[in-house]
Amino acid sequence: MQNRLIGLAIVLISVCGLCTPAWSLDSVEFMSGAKMEGTVKEIRKTAKEFDFEAEVGARTSVRTYPFAKVHAVTFNGKRFVLTPKPDAASVAGSGDANSVQRSEAEVKQLIQTEGATLPDWFDATPLEYPKTLDLSWPLKPPKKGWNNKVNIGQYLWDVINPNTGRWHKGIKLVHHCQSLHKGNVTLLSRDHSTLGRLFFDLMQDYPRAAYWMQKGQGRDSNMKREHVMLAECYWRMGNRQMALKFLGGGSQDAFTSLAAIKLLGDMGETKRAVAMADRLSNTGVSNQAFLAAGDALRQADQLDDAVAYYSKVVNGQGFRNAEYEKRFKARARESIDAIRLFDQADPTKAKDGTHSGSSTGYNGKLEVAVKVADGKILSVKVTKHKEKQFYSALTDTEASILRLQTVRGIDGTSGATITSQAIVNATARALAGASQ
Repeated sequence: MQNRLIGLAIVLISVCGLCTPAWSLDSVEFMSGAKMEGTVKEIRKTAKEFDFEAEVGARTSVRTYPFAKVHAVTFNGKRFVLTPKPDAASVAGSGDANSVQRSEAEVKQLIQTEGATLPDWFDATPLEYPKTLDLSWPLKPPKKGWNNKVNIGQYLWDVINPNTGRWHKGIKLVHHCQSLHKGNVTLLSRDHSTLGRLFFDLMQDYPRAAYWMQKGQGRDSNMKREHVMLAECYWRMGNRQMALKFLGGGSQDAFTSLAAIKLLGDMGETKRAVAMADRLSNTGVSNQAFLAAGDALRQADQLDDAVAYYSKVVNGQGFRNAEYEKRFKARARESIDAIRLFDQADPTKAKDGTHSGSSTGYNGKLEVAVKVADGKILSVKVTKHKEKQFYSALTDTEASILRLQTVRGIDGTSGATITSQAIVNATARALAGASQ
């Protein structure tokens, strides 16, 4: 297979005549069935990956895709298969995170053998960053206001996260910082945790995310967000019991419990998710917990119960501020509306054409365009959003809807349930509005 992929890369390059041409409109077909249009920017045969430029929301970005995650690439009117899809017998359950089962020993071995290594793209990625950045990166930035030209954490949030073409450079920068912090256990622990979060949130590289988060656990052994992320890594790598056991350990604050509710919902542990939400009913995050419980119940297709929990948010009080109240109540109302539209949100009943819908995401309004023809969803694209994190959800949720041809039972993307459900709600509205 490796020789076939490398051979194909050579063919692609020979057809183009250049390694970095400005090609016309191309397309990528993912293993999930999703398809994206844009422009192939560069092919790196040694790394077995290529860069693809496409519009995500109102932003044009470049993202790197490994050959192994792509079924086929089309450019200049010619289609090339990179990774053949397995036959029908072997793809049963392929949409499930647990379609590959591993023992605890196998998961630990995977973390050590793959997670401890540098990615294929690492050496070819230049170390580029503003020279104004303070590479000493203190744990607490100076109290001089937000400055992403000086503070690395703020630079990662504002500049790296929203720009897919910078993700590799951001990870390389943090690797560089840890080389400068040798001997400082506290800073190194923060560096390791940051690498884990970047590999988790941006790359969905679970072995490397787990490896670095495990190294960073020394700074705080309590159950924080990284603890829940680490549990999800174990699950995504194929061991449910490791994840559940890990979720049961450590002290658990309210905000960490919210992350745990979302993960339990994605894992199909609906009763546990709802029970955890109920335990937060008298806390300052009760409304967020009820919203997460509603998402878990909706994902399990327990729609009446989901509506009941969303209604608790609509009728709730005690929000952090007026903006939070407006945002969370909007999400709850829109989720109830989406459930009531499920019967109408059927692509087989939709008129041919491109239909739009909107919903409330993590940071505001999110809009989608849904293309339908002959009773099938051809594409789902986020055309506008204000999200500042969880960018993988923007494409992964689209791919899930396209693969399943429904808005029911769509799971969240690595903790990005709010963004994922906003895309689902907006798509439901678009399909229902297009119903014949």
